[in-house]
Parts: sequence; C-alpha cells; structure tokens
Amino acid sequence: MAKYKNVCGQVIQMTSQEETEFDALQLKATEDYNNFVTSEENKETKKTSGKAKLKELGLDDDEIKALTGA
Repeated sequence: MAKYKNVCGQVIQMTSQEETEFDALQLKATEDYNNFVTSEENKETKKTSGKAKLKELGLDDDEIKALTGA
C-alpha cells in the first residue's frame, strides 16, 4: 500500500526508500515505547516488592514512609 507525505500543503507519494525509512522509524519508536513501559512497570514492581520486604522485617507504614520518602 502506498504511503504519502505532505510537503508544503501538497500530498506526494513516498518513494520506496522513504517508505522503508519511515517503516524503520516506526518500528524503532514502537520498540522504544515498549521498553519505556516495561521499565516503568519494573520500577513499580520493585517499589512494591521493597515495601513488602520492609513490612516482613516488622516496619510499619509510617516507618517505611520515613525511610523511603514514599
């Protein structure tokens, strides 16, 4: 399927090289986004895990908040 670009208000069909570059950029952007989402999920998981471990050691919520600031 042909892809188009807008140049100064004029719609022009992309060349095959431009389409290839565009597709590669979209794949990279999707990969970067997925890596970011995974990273944020891992941070939240580790935060929850850390709090649970502190509770297992006998700390209460106020003590955990005082230590971690969260």
